Amino acid sequence: MKPAELRLVGPAILLVAGVLTLLAGLMIGGGAVPRFISDPGAVVRWGLPTTKLLVNLSGGVMAGSAILALFALRAGKKEFNAALDLTSIGAAILTLSSGTTGFLTFLSSFNPQVSLGSEFGQQLGRFLLETELGQAWLITTIAAATITLLAYAFRGWAAALIIGLLSLAALVPMATQGHSGSLANHDAAVMALVLHITGAAVWLGGLLAVVILRPLLEETRLRTIVERYSTLALIAFIIVTVSGVARTLTSITGVGDLISAYGAVLVIKIVALVVLGTIGVAHRRWFIRRERGERSAFWSFVALELAVMGFASGGAAALARTPSPADAIAPELTTPTEILTEAPLPAELTLDRWFTSWDVDLLWAIVAVFGIYFYLAGVRRLRRRGEDWPPARIIAWTAGMLLLVWVTSGPVAVYSDYLHSMDALGRVLLVTAVPLLLVLGAPYRLALSAITIRTDGSRGIREWLQAGARSRTASFFAHPLGAACLFAGSFWVTSATGVLRWTLADPLAHELRIFLLLTAGSFVMSSVIRPRRVRSGTVRTIAALLVMLAPVLVAAWVAFQGGLIAADWFGAMGRTWGLDPLADQRMAGIILAFGVVCVGIAVAVAHRVRVRQP
Repeated sequence: MKPAELRLVGPAILLVAGVLTLLAGLMIGGGAVPRFISDPGAVVRWGLPTTKLLVNLSGGVMAGSAILALFALRAGKKEFNAALDLTSIGAAILTLSSGTTGFLTFLSSFNPQVSLGSEFGQQLGRFLLETELGQAWLITTIAAATITLLAYAFRGWAAALIIGLLSLAALVPMATQGHSGSLANHDAAVMALVLHITGAAVWLGGLLAVVILRPLLEETRLRTIVERYSTLALIAFIIVTVSGVARTLTSITGVGDLISAYGAVLVIKIVALVVLGTIGVAHRRWFIRRERGERSAFWSFVALELAVMGFASGGAAALARTPSPADAIAPELTTPTEILTEAPLPAELTLDRWFTSWDVDLLWAIVAVFGIYFYLAGVRRLRRRGEDWPPARIIAWTAGMLLLVWVTSGPVAVYSDYLHSMDALGRVLLVTAVPLLLVLGAPYRLALSAITIRTDGSRGIREWLQAGARSRTASFFAHPLGAACLFAGSFWVTSATGVLRWTLADPLAHELRIFLLLTAGSFVMSSVIRPRRVRSGTVRTIAALLVMLAPVLVAAWVAFQGGLIAADWFGAMGRTWGLDPLADQRMAGIILAFGVVCVGIAVAVAHRVRVRQP
């Protein structure tokens, strides 16, 4: 075959395998069976899962191509431009498919009388602007259209980074609307689906990008890119597998639920993913290790991997239209707690529950596992070269990651939705103790020492870390005054404004809050341990005052409020155990004031470490 023909074969294999599996899954699971009441018609019943399959595939092409360009390709070269062109094409298809999916979802949900009249237009407008489901598809469509233009018009590292981040973010809205399962696992299901979709997108889109780029590359260059893609694919496979297991657990009530139509479609998807991961890794390693590359060898692993990937994508699209066993018995939202949190009220917080209460936040659990693994891998590489790395740093980094998991998944996380005091404790730990331990681990220095320098003009983790450290934004916040402003602003915004209520109700906003507090605390601790040269003692004094006063002012504001903060949340829970909401709010103020002590201790420890360092 000619190169142009070969580039069409790969996507064709993926699409055909996906459509065939989708049809089989819909027939097995009954996802396209006519409804007894308000049936929208065959076009909607079969068209909606088909367009969702196109959404999944095009979203993968968009995000995967952008990520591959960021971590494997050379800016300014044909390979880099071709990857961004592919990102633009994927985003354009996503624009059309997500817009169509939103329209078909409207027809499926409300079964309106389709017409060109103003009444139908008003109904559609209300659906898109006033319902969460409509807003999700509208945002996805607008984001995809924006990425289409950006990826087509701009090139270079900065543009590629923005496009890559937007591509991943554009996949999040539709993931938040894909939840089904038991009431108690709503937030876990949402985060599992977000990780599942973004991981699969990088995996699938990266492979298609390699297929498209193949005719533009010499054999040695192809081998290098395949090796780098293989690393990304392995990480994505782990994320997809773990999040898929977590997602499955929220959709079933027991092992017996797997013996059902839903279970049959689920098995198709699971088998496809396992086969895909195993065969994909084996084929790529075999291809990379060959002394001489051959076109047939390349296409042998690509064709098989794309076919199995199509099976998995088709199974996922069919699964989304198949009612899960947990949906059939999901309890109604009856109590105030369930209406607010979509979860039942936990038992009273007693001493034993400080050790037994867990609600795993999958995102930060995965971050911690990867963080510890790659940190230890870097230390091991240094020691193989005969270089030493202080054990105290290893202990600090590991302890920081474990504390992060405890704060985001342990009793603090379990009760933070119901007790203002527990939420305040989480904020204090995330902005002081956790960042201190992580910064003491010196991960940036380890990365620069352990990761191999790239010399081909592409950027890996090491190069991106260096570029980020040299950026104006990082330089500003690395300055003591900039770090103090970020710390004070983050602490105030997340504790004393309407953002607090938003982060309690929205699981994604909650994750953003964790990231913001960790970032702010890390910049403060880093500015103390490894300060930039600031000659002015006045600047240092002002920075220290900001860092120390922020918790004091927030604590005073919280403790001496005459009424409840976020009254429609903490005051509307209907909680019958523990302190009453106003007394618990005063306790939150005391804990935030204790944050001043934590800040002082953290800064003192950080300063002592800095003094001891050579």
